[in-house]
Amino acid sequence: MPIRLWIVERQRASRVNRTGEHVNFDQLDQEIAVRIETYRDVCVHLSDRLWDLAETAYAEYESAELQIRELERHGFRITREVAGIPTAFVAEAGNGGPVIGFLGEYDALPHLSQVANSATRQPAQDAGSGHGCGHNLLGGAALMSAFAIKDWLHASGRAGRVRYYGCPAEEGGAGKTFMTRAGAFADLDTALTWHPASILAIDAMTTLATLHARFTFSGVAAHAAAAPHLGRSALDAVTLMNVAANYLREHIPSDARLHYALHDTGGSAPNVVQARAEVVYQLRAPELATIHSLLERLRKIADGAAMMTDTTVVSRVEKAMSNMKPNKVLSELMYKRMLAIGPTPFDTVDHDFAARMHAAITPAEAKDSLSIFGAHRLVGVLHDGVLPAESMPSLLPASTDVGDVSWVVPTARCLGACFALGTPFHSWQLVAQGKSSIAHKGMLQVAKVMAATAAALYASPSLLEEAKAELREQSAGETYICPIPDNVPPPIAKESRTQRGSVRGAFPGQYAGGNA
Repeated sequence: MPIRLWIVERQRASRVNRTGEHVNFDQLDQEIAVRIETYRDVCVHLSDRLWDLAETAYAEYESAELQIRELERHGFRITREVAGIPTAFVAEAGNGGPVIGFLGEYDALPHLSQVANSATRQPAQDAGSGHGCGHNLLGGAALMSAFAIKDWLHASGRAGRVRYYGCPAEEGGAGKTFMTRAGAFADLDTALTWHPASILAIDAMTTLATLHARFTFSGVAAHAAAAPHLGRSALDAVTLMNVAANYLREHIPSDARLHYALHDTGGSAPNVVQARAEVVYQLRAPELATIHSLLERLRKIADGAAMMTDTTVVSRVEKAMSNMKPNKVLSELMYKRMLAIGPTPFDTVDHDFAARMHAAITPAEAKDSLSIFGAHRLVGVLHDGVLPAESMPSLLPASTDVGDVSWVVPTARCLGACFALGTPFHSWQLVAQGKSSIAHKGMLQVAKVMAATAAALYASPSLLEEAKAELREQSAGETYICPIPDNVPPPIAKESRTQRGSVRGAFPGQYAGGNA
């Protein structure tokens, strides 16, 4: 039987499942969609305001407060400063029953300021930031979903709690990794999230685990001409480490990556033996275990470089993200809801605007952007369909801190068609489309998919149990160990608490960090 027909048959059969639960999913989808529509204007305005603020990792103070005020206005209970991060929070509504969470993000990227709806490069602010990954939309759809589910739980009289997780610093900051380490997701039954893209699809791909480690070498300064024999060069040590690391690349798994950047070369004067130098390495691999193995080999190389130069070295893990564990039970359910709700309803105006933006993207950029999702054969300027689940690759060659959440709670993700087809991530072209009707419609459609998925889980608890059982089977007894050591705090600016006036508050029953 073709996969698409099989899915439709499974959807019909699932109305009466093995535990005798009777659920009319079609009716449920329609009810949720109506509730989502009631929040369209509120969340479009909020998303646009987040786009205007464009605050970067760990500095999303106004963005967080904007969402908190709206959540409080709709009756959510707020826990601030989760994991000791001033811009991280959790909003909860409802009582008893299963706990389902929607993950929201709202951090922007530096140096991507761009005038909205412009098809040419036109920074709105010199060296300003911009939402080059669409996180203003990500937070907007997650909020809509939480609002709709809160109302639905109240109207239906069902026991259950819905949470919106305000997750900062996804862009390289590992915000959710720190939140996972603090136990913020420990009592959650399911986590649902999405990412803005140029296609509408289920995202059941795994991702690359990643880790950043800083190596700081210390030596002895000396006059490079008069007394070089008295000096011990930390810069020489960094150079030797990089040479050895280049040789290491030949002897690591082919799907692993090793990147580096010099952070401190010891100064600009060549007639001084540099007493201090730093290099930061980023490791990537499909499995977290491979990352740890490579880190140990890098540490040995650093020790060797220090021995050769008679210097000392200290290594420190700064941030890390685990690989994603896709949950097939949840992904299948979300895909069913996506097919039932249907493609994003774009109109002629949307197609005209998308055509202008599409012309600002090179064919190579568009192909590369779509290839990572197995969608490079799509044609046109907008995605008016639902990408077949079977066409998606198994691995996304990127990293996300959602991976850490997926290790401790069943997690599902999807992609929303919010931009012209093939728009590359982290680009000015994507920033330019972040307040368009295309973006708003894509955000609304995904909110319906996520909220309908959550409603189906509340209505059919056996699906929750199946998802949990799958995660236990995936783990095979392996306990989650946060890849960021306990003694490494989130990289928050020192003035955040004293000058921003953030309110401290531990997540109920969990460690809150407090060491930022």
